[in-house]
Amino acid sequence: MKLTAKINLAWLTGALGALMLATFAAAPTAAADCARGDLDKRYCDADGDLTADLPTDKSKWINPSTLIFAYTPVEDPAVYKGVWADFITHMEKTTGKKVVFFPVQSNAAQIEAMRSGRLHVAGFNTGSNPLAVNCAGFVSFTIMASLNGHFGYEMEIITHPGSGIKKVADLKGRTLAFTAPTSNSGFKAPSAILKAEFDMMKDRDFKASFSGKHDNSILGVANKDYDAASIANSVKSRMIKRNVIKATDVITIYKSQTFPTTGFGHVYNLHPDLAAKVRESFKTFKWIKDDGTKTSLKIEFEKSNEGKFIPITYKEHWAVIRTIDKANGVSYSCQ
Repeated sequence: MKLTAKINLAWLTGALGALMLATFAAAPTAAADCARGDLDKRYCDADGDLTADLPTDKSKWINPSTLIFAYTPVEDPAVYKGVWADFITHMEKTTGKKVVFFPVQSNAAQIEAMRSGRLHVAGFNTGSNPLAVNCAGFVSFTIMASLNGHFGYEMEIITHPGSGIKKVADLKGRTLAFTAPTSNSGFKAPSAILKAEFDMMKDRDFKASFSGKHDNSILGVANKDYDAASIANSVKSRMIKRNVIKATDVITIYKSQTFPTTGFGHVYNLHPDLAAKVRESFKTFKWIKDDGTKTSLKIEFEKSNEGKFIPITYKEHWAVIRTIDKANGVSYSCQ
């Protein structure tokens, strides 16, 4: 299986508008011959941290007047524009830049937006991180965690009451909903686990359907549109606490090891002074306001027991995801 980040961005450029696009830098050209590992030929990795280095040529640095921020489309993007409102205000104060939240509709579109220079700061989902790093120059540095420093989520395979599916083996001959090929819990992890632990493969042992997003899969199972689905349980937890579904609407028949959740970072060629301020905005964000009320981010993400940002590295914390990709035969092909 070969994944690519290539996608038509006509809808993206139309949505942002000509005025905003004028603030974006052109896509970078190929880098000189250098150490790069799995990175696309336009990037270098002299320090061996597996992410793209800041260009040595200062003319390649970008310092846009408007920063574009996007959060992974694990659920309805419209919901998260309000969720990130307080954080964006804080980033504007910290960076001195206008910050615009852009509600991307797919993982592939988010990756291509950064690769093309149209996205500067982002949270990429677990499975998309390797492709964003290698094809779009994404440099991740932080992740959401609980107040005691725990972070991550589990992939669950869920079904609905009355489906007749009691265990993983019962998926044979049934339809299992995935989210998207770039999703870890929504496709890559369950594909590797089902093959390795249960000798089950899509198209051979069960039918596969792609819903596009985790909330679509969860709602699809709850409404009995899908026999079962592989999902991130952090999304399920937030949907239950928002009363989108009831806990009794779905049944878990498999739960994986813990995986890292959404990784946040910036594009590799962001001016280093601005990149430092972006990092500072995550580090200094107060989840509780000075008046004691909760921020919009706190209200949403405490539903999955998250309440602060902690530092991470792609090299260390995404090692298990790269292993899963290798088991699935995924190559980070950038076209």
